[in-house]
Amino acid sequence: MRRSSRTISICGALLALAFTPAVAGAKSASSTQPAALIYEGKATQLSAARVVPMAGAPADLWLTLDDLTRATGFEVKPQGVCRAEICIPLPANRKSEFLQKQQGVTWFNLSAFARLLGQPVAWDAALATWDFGPRIEAQNRFVNSLEAPNFSLPDVNGKMHSLADFRGKKVLLLTWASW
Repeated sequence: MRRSSRTISICGALLALAFTPAVAGAKSASSTQPAALIYEGKATQLSAARVVPMAGAPADLWLTLDDLTRATGFEVKPQGVCRAEICIPLPANRKSEFLQKQQGVTWFNLSAFARLLGQPVAWDAALATWDFGPRIEAQNRFVNSLEAPNFSLPDVNGKMHSLADFRGKKVLLLTWASW
């Protein structure tokens, strides 16, 4: 799977998988279950998540407001979904798409919020693991500056090399993937 303007963080994914419980048997359509979430490179084990299948699209991830704040730093306020100086208002006519209350617990649809922000999402149903990529403004930052993001990889002898080591020099990158 190709991720727009983003290299998948193998370390972050492995960290999330390391504390993701094995999923035994099939879960019901919108059951509450443990899940792992990678958001902006930070892996968090969610206390409870609702996974709601959608026709023709990946399933939606619903999480409690406590898990939303713990995993992403965002919190729901009257003016919208806020973190530090950012506050994103939810469309008034679509609030039920983002917030629902069931048995005294308020749930937030992080997948719908990601669609609102133009944020890519990868989901592994078998491992109950979600990875939310960078928001559109972060994705476009590299395009606007014409500067590639830095990364480090080992050579065939195991010595690490970073793209930044070659700043100002011509570099040819060859990539290959088995999928």
